[in-house]
Amino acid sequence: MSNTFYAPGEQRAAKVNDLFARIARRYDFLNDLQSFGMHRGWKRRVVTLAKVSAGSRALDLCCGTGDISFALAQRGAETTGLDFSAQMLEVAAERQLKSKISNLKFMQGDAQQLPFADNSFDAVTVGYGLRNLTSWQRGVDEMFRVAKPGARLIVLDFGKPANALWRTLYFTHLKMSVPLIGLLFCGNASAYAYILESLKHYPAQLAVADKMRELKLTNVRVINLLGGAMAINYGEKPK
Repeated sequence: MSNTFYAPGEQRAAKVNDLFARIARRYDFLNDLQSFGMHRGWKRRVVTLAKVSAGSRALDLCCGTGDISFALAQRGAETTGLDFSAQMLEVAAERQLKSKISNLKFMQGDAQQLPFADNSFDAVTVGYGLRNLTSWQRGVDEMFRVAKPGARLIVLDFGKPANALWRTLYFTHLKMSVPLIGLLFCGNASAYAYILESLKHYPAQLAVADKMRELKLTNVRVINLLGGAMAINYGEKPK
């Protein structure tokens, strides 16, 4: 099917921003629905790998409504959550008011042009955002640039299963079931059909690992989840 939210090149940012503006208020509910709540456990694993504590500085890119950002702050890190969607950040700000967490700030920005100095953060995370960037490689470059020596860089995103049968079943699910969720709860099947389209153009966990090695990160790991349908990429900036 044709997808109005996926577009190549520079048009992509505007299309994806439009999508998230539409679904911001239902984003958390939709994530719970399509992952059967499992995304929460995967995000907790990201935060555990970040190894932050009081005195740490953490940056959560493409933060959305702030799940990972809040968890990093709750572990004591001075945390910044950055996202390009004003509507997503509005939801995050409302959540922060209710939580009364003070060591956390949200800001609007481009993950491909971060407004931070080199070597600024002890951990840099991105959950379900890298594949949405015009250039995911540029996103990883920026993560590396703002990370301190010894910092942890962690990416959580959709993956591509190595097993051909599981990959076929999984992609069929994305093609059939996920757009239905978008139609029922957003009134637009394309609202979540973009996931499959974006994944087709995203080389997924193995390419992200190769990029991390190209940057000379150490302890590079791929942690496959659900047989590789989801994955966490991990690496550390050399000291």
